[in-house]
Amino acid sequence: MKKLLLVALLAIGVSAASHAQGFQQRTPEEQVAQLKTQVTGITDAQAAKLKTVFEARAKSMDSLMQAGQGGGGDMTAMRSAFTKMTDTQNAKIKAILTADQQAAYQKVIDARAEMMKQRMQGN
Repeated sequence: MKKLLLVALLAIGVSAASHAQGFQQRTPEEQVAQLKTQVTGITDAQAAKLKTVFEARAKSMDSLMQAGQGGGGDMTAMRSAFTKMTDTQNAKIKAILTADQQAAYQKVIDARAEMMKQRMQGN
């Protein structure tokens, strides 16, 4: 449960920081390229499927952020939605990957959660 919350907070934090700084979120192509550096052996066929997953996530995040702009957005509801999106994305990514790649991807998820935990603690 803590990991799930941390991943959701990471997604919210990245989104909030990107909007505050005028920073654009990485493109699906950039996300696939980064994942290829973190998880070895991703094939071209897997990369194409992963790109589709990242594109769907980007559209969902854009819709959610548009709905929440103007200060009228319910942060609890947004946090819940981000958590669901993250869970769905991770499940879809794992379904595309082989067993060995899934283990490597889980390490990436765990490292992100740990990094967010440290940020939340101010370290």
